Amino acid sequence: MRQDAKSVFIAMGARLAIARNEVGLTQTAMAEAIGVSHRAYHSYEKGQRGLPVEALVAMSDRFEVDAAWILLGTQTVRASHDFEALKQIETSLDQHLNEENIKIKSEKRGAIVARWYQSHLEGREVRDDDVHTWIELVRD
Repeated sequence: MRQDAKSVFIAMGARLAIARNEVGLTQTAMAEAIGVSHRAYHSYEKGQRGLPVEALVAMSDRFEVDAAWILLGTQTVRASHDFEALKQIETSLDQHLNEENIKIKSEKRGAIVARWYQSHLEGREVRDDDVHTWIELVRD
């Protein structure tokens, strides 16, 4: 099934936010690290335009982020990651947001997924209260 460019950019932007949060950088720091302006990087995470291949390669080289995952959502964020757990977390969050009719920006969704996944990696249980708190922190 062919996806339109806007859908591809929005999904890629969410994955960029997840990867950036995972390595613990601000948008400004990530932009600098991969050689783009903060304004440009912000537009990538918002899904307004596609990430240049040079920036993708820089992110992959510098932070060991899987380029295929950023572009297509395949494989894992990084080689050592639990892709199934990440998919489960994303599905659970999306289900919760839909059930509660909560709309948040894709980069903010990425931040929540990153926090949840980090908790998973550290062996901490994530309670519903944690998810509610994270959502409230990122809501506009």
